[in-house]
Amino acid sequence: MSEYAPAAARGRRVLHDGCVDRGADLVVPIKRLDRAKSRLRGAVRADQHAELVLALLLDTVTAAISADGVRRVLVVCEDERVPAALLGTGVECVDERGLPGLNAALTFGAESLRTPTGTVGALQADLPALRPADLSAAIEEAAGRRAYCADRPGTGTTLLLAAPGEPLHPRFGPGSADAHAATGAVRVGASLPALRCDVDTENDLGMAAELGLGVATGKFAISLDLGCTIPP
Repeated sequence: MSEYAPAAARGRRVLHDGCVDRGADLVVPIKRLDRAKSRLRGAVRADQHAELVLALLLDTVTAAISADGVRRVLVVCEDERVPAALLGTGVECVDERGLPGLNAALTFGAESLRTPTGTVGALQADLPALRPADLSAAIEEAAGRRAYCADRPGTGTTLLLAAPGEPLHPRFGPGSADAHAATGAVRVGASLPALRCDVDTENDLGMAAELGLGVATGKFAISLDLGCTIPP
């Protein structure tokens, strides 16, 4: 098996012979931290809300960049605090203001990553229990097809993958799982609870804690009485 050079040192996986390993390039969008995750507001003190949102993002992208089958992770944000927090993680970031919504941000990021033969994808920014192996398994299950992973209720989408060389064509919003299926995407990841557990409410955060929170979000576990566990 080929050994990788440290992803965090390069921002992408590179074989020791200098060849870029083939894999998916993922876009992770995040609003301005103070405005993001409005339904989660009140879970922590008001002055900690942005910090909690940032922790969800950090646990998501650090798991993603460590996953086999992932080549690059690009965060599209509108907050100067995000690029600073991502320094040293191997995750790329662009602070792009004025994009009209989630799908526009995803399209912007995906088009900046897309190559004639590469795979672009979208990953939600609120998966604090995500394990690299789960993301790898979903990408492997997609097997080069346009694919999506539904959230825990089955109506939303946590991961969307385009076919190689194809545009992302995101359809996020209410009922996005059905919307993505209608574009020809196949469903993957049905047996991967950590990939499906996005966090919109305090109850969702409790569900994620049962699966095992990442390090950043785990720091909030004691104050929220969630019981801090770290995914293996």
